[in-house]
Amino acid sequence: MVKVREDHPVTPDGAIDINSWLTKQKSHVTLKDEQAVRDACEMAREAAMRPGKGSVWSDQQGLLAIGLQMADILAELKLDQTSLIAAVLYRTVREHRLSLDVIEDRFGSEVVRLIKGVLGMAVISAIQNPARTQVLGQQQDQLEKVRKMLVSIVDDVRVALIKLAERTCAIRAVKNADRERRQRVAREVFEIYAPLAHRLGIGYIKWELEDLAFRYLKPQDYKKIARLLDEKRLDREQYIQDTMDSIRNALAAEGITAEVSGRVKHIYSIWRKMKRKGVEFRELYDIRAMRIYVDQVQECYAALGIVHSLWNHIPKEFDDYIATPKENGYQSLHTAVVGPSGKTLEVQIRTHAMHEEAELGVCAHWKYKGTDTNSESDSYEEKLNWLRQVLDWQEEIGQGMEGLADQWRLDVEPDRVYVFTRDGHVVDLPVGATPIDFAYRVHTEVGNKCRGAKVAGRIIPLNSQLKTGDQVEILTAKNATPSRDWLNSNLGYVGTSRARAKIVSWFRQQDRDSNISAGRGMLEAEFKRMGISGVDFAALAHSIKLQDVDEMLAKVGAGDLRTLQVVHAAQRLIEPEKEKDTFVFKPRPSKQVHGDGDISVEGVGNLMTQMARCCHPVPGDPIIGYITLGRGVSVHRMDCTNALQLREQEPDRVIEVSWGQKQESTYPVRIVIDAYDRPGLLRDITVVIANEKVNVRDMRTNTNLADNMAKMSFVLDISSLETLGKVLAKLNQLPNILDAHRDRQTVKTA
Repeated sequence: MVKVREDHPVTPDGAIDINSWLTKQKSHVTLKDEQAVRDACEMAREAAMRPGKGSVWSDQQGLLAIGLQMADILAELKLDQTSLIAAVLYRTVREHRLSLDVIEDRFGSEVVRLIKGVLGMAVISAIQNPARTQVLGQQQDQLEKVRKMLVSIVDDVRVALIKLAERTCAIRAVKNADRERRQRVAREVFEIYAPLAHRLGIGYIKWELEDLAFRYLKPQDYKKIARLLDEKRLDREQYIQDTMDSIRNALAAEGITAEVSGRVKHIYSIWRKMKRKGVEFRELYDIRAMRIYVDQVQECYAALGIVHSLWNHIPKEFDDYIATPKENGYQSLHTAVVGPSGKTLEVQIRTHAMHEEAELGVCAHWKYKGTDTNSESDSYEEKLNWLRQVLDWQEEIGQGMEGLADQWRLDVEPDRVYVFTRDGHVVDLPVGATPIDFAYRVHTEVGNKCRGAKVAGRIIPLNSQLKTGDQVEILTAKNATPSRDWLNSNLGYVGTSRARAKIVSWFRQQDRDSNISAGRGMLEAEFKRMGISGVDFAALAHSIKLQDVDEMLAKVGAGDLRTLQVVHAAQRLIEPEKEKDTFVFKPRPSKQVHGDGDISVEGVGNLMTQMARCCHPVPGDPIIGYITLGRGVSVHRMDCTNALQLREQEPDRVIEVSWGQKQESTYPVRIVIDAYDRPGLLRDITVVIANEKVNVRDMRTNTNLADNMAKMSFVLDISSLETLGKVLAKLNQLPNILDAHRDRQTVKTA
């Protein structure tokens, strides 16, 4: 039976004080509905009194305490309120004391979905065979397959984190259990969940899981190293904190802006290194370690000099992986010194870009120290990479994950492009990434101050798509800030959700009034461009489930809500019968497709078609058509002998035909362009339209020679509002174009 943790306050009668616990959580996470979390705690307390299957948390206090412990871990990760509620209630469902229907009635489907996801991950317990005797160094191929199965179950990062929190609490709770149970839980944690936490980059959870599992699986080795350390973990952590303060002050005195972090090597890691290298404890110099992150390469060497001036360097314990990178591309300076109080200290110095590459690039820490560097499943590594990036974004943006998981999941794609920085470092990005995506991948401030980009020394547009092999240089300006145009998906400035999230985060930090003003301007401009008028903003805000117009405008201005989403909602509000003057889509007759083989016949109306029996053409063959007498069009292969004769004897009856697929409906839309005339203007306009694969049905242009103003009208076959939005947005970016918008006039179709 687990004890109530000391950091869970209790009432005078010994019960857990939920109100005090809630007050403590507010320092870590924003609770939108504090009463809902309180109700979840009370529901868990009451559910524990009902019959269940029994566990080490069978009693009321134990079951509630484990739920609060799980929520404590998730709050440290700054997860949202929904995750905390799911964590508090998870064990009540797992032990059959509470039904999912009851939870859904009170807390909604999102909480239930998370609990179901965590229950799905629990199938791992059935797969693990407790009778196996191999513990450290298991059959890695099989274990890796199990880990991949685990990740494939997860479609929301919160599910993985709740499960990790639950297993962390589980291995804490088995301290007083029998030896068999301790080893069973420890083996599962060691083989599955510690590696998962490691690959997700959650170091402090990984260290705790490994140390506790090691303690139960190899108790004698654990106790030996614990004695060798000769100091408590808290003392070691205080030593690191004091040392970091010293190096921060020294760097600041020399005018070097740096970020300093420290760590204490945990017991299992020490044991593993001693075994792997065959060394004694006294020969390890990285029991305590510190990292220094700077902006420029030259600052790495300056910081190294400062470290060596503070403490004596240990001979032969220096590696320059910047001048001579590892084979996998890893770059950093490593040194070891005799630090304060005569204790050895490892120091790693690298730039922020090097750290990003080491953590998330092709030489990521978990890749070159993991168990399987030749994994055959790219999608597995990509999904893990996505999960880790979600955690990074969550910390940077400082908000809940609700609503963002679906958007971020779009980045999990099998294809990548590999581009070079100006200094020759490799950066991998999703296909379709732009210079702005590259800038934010290098560093958030580089992205925020981006004003241009060069590839191979030539300036390119910021919405250009990068290709493998490009050497990219970002041009920045001191007072530059992100542009709201970057968030317009029609303009194609941003291809990754990572960059979009950072841009949204920047705008969210700006003044709300300016966001409302900017949002109104963006919507009015978009409505004008799309030919939509008379929109009731209050009704529009209500239709997209927002409280009022100001909230809608602020979200648009900050980038939380895309203008295209609002345009779609406005289009749905428009009723053609009532708004006679408002343009709406009306489908044109689709292209005629005839015959069993999906043959489309160009320029002959509704003539039927048939496959010629002499050559039996199949889709993909070059073909021609012959107009027969009374049997429609006969389709032949180009190299058919009969077809060749027909072309010579009756060329007037030979027509062009092509293999076709039944097309989606398109809609005739008239757009109007006002521009200052210039040579090549019409060519540039048609190139934009052609690049979007849009057909031009009609075109008219007129230039007033007195003021050199051109008025152009095009009728385009448009398949969706997204396509129309992209065409108009890109046309408005062309030089000399004053305005390109949709004409409200309905296009008549035949």
